[in-house]
Amino acid sequence: MITDSPNLVGTFDGFSWIRCEGKGSFLGSPALKSFGEQRIADGERCLVVDLGACTGMDSTFMGTLAGLAARLSVVGGGSLHVADPGERNRRSLEDLGLNFLMEIDPPSAIWRGKVDAIRSALRPQAGRGIPHDTQRAEHVLEAHQVLSKANDENARKFAGVVSLLEAELEEKRKDR
Repeated sequence: MITDSPNLVGTFDGFSWIRCEGKGSFLGSPALKSFGEQRIADGERCLVVDLGACTGMDSTFMGTLAGLAARLSVVGGGSLHVADPGERNRRSLEDLGLNFLMEIDPPSAIWRGKVDAIRSALRPQAGRGIPHDTQRAEHVLEAHQVLSKANDENARKFAGVVSLLEAELEEKRKDR
């Protein structure tokens, strides 16, 4: 495994925080997913993804966010918040209709007014890593399937990518 994750994380009273530094991409999204899923399994109902230092997001990263938001919504009414997205990242999320799955810069969030203190308490994510080959392809496929399920326009937009990834995975599994 390559160990490169630009994520800083922390757990606080009532929420967990993930800060993406640099580009939010397929490289860092497995670590994002891992932390988010573990916090949800531990009972967390609010994940905050801080995009204040995120220079852009690819579709795999956004699909990973959407997947976490979907998981939170079905477990006790939880939610995924996006903090400080900037105009470009906000537009990317909205262009895919993901603003209906997550709360972008919610004005009355529990973490409002505490962002500087939260950021100073964050630590590099432990157990970071980027899966290789089949695991990576499965992760990218799952992220694009989530995006496709978000709305009909996304389903059309990502149909080719999903088909290619499914074929690639089938080939990789045959080679085992």
